[in-house]
Amino acid sequence: MSNQLQVKNYMQKAITVVQSATVSEAAQVILEHKLSGVTVVDDAGDLKGILSELDCLRAIVNAVYNGSLPGAAIVEDIMTKRVESNSPEDNIVTVAASMLDHKHRRRPVVENGKLVGQVSCRQILKAIKDFKTT
Repeated sequence: MSNQLQVKNYMQKAITVVQSATVSEAAQVILEHKLSGVTVVDDAGDLKGILSELDCLRAIVNAVYNGSLPGAAIVEDIMTKRVESNSPEDNIVTVAASMLDHKHRRRPVVENGKLVGQVSCRQILKAIKDFKTT
């Protein structure tokens, strides 16, 4: 496998929120960074889940519908807990195929049990562009 096509060459720093944050706080991070979702960590920085903008929207609409305070839900209660992750050494094409199969827009990158970054559809498109032009 070409070293050029490894995840580590395209991953970015993961923008995170702690699992104890409110949906309102997490939505603010998503808006500030213009993301479709964030990686959820515990206080030690360990990967715990993924939270999408749709998760936030669903929680806010449910709160309004049920007469609760919008945005007050806790991230841990609404995030996706079963998270696929990849290694920095993984092949970007294999990761892309897996993301398509699972309909994921982003994938946390973990090394020795620690979150070291994330790769998204945008980085994969860049990898394909770079590979095509070399």
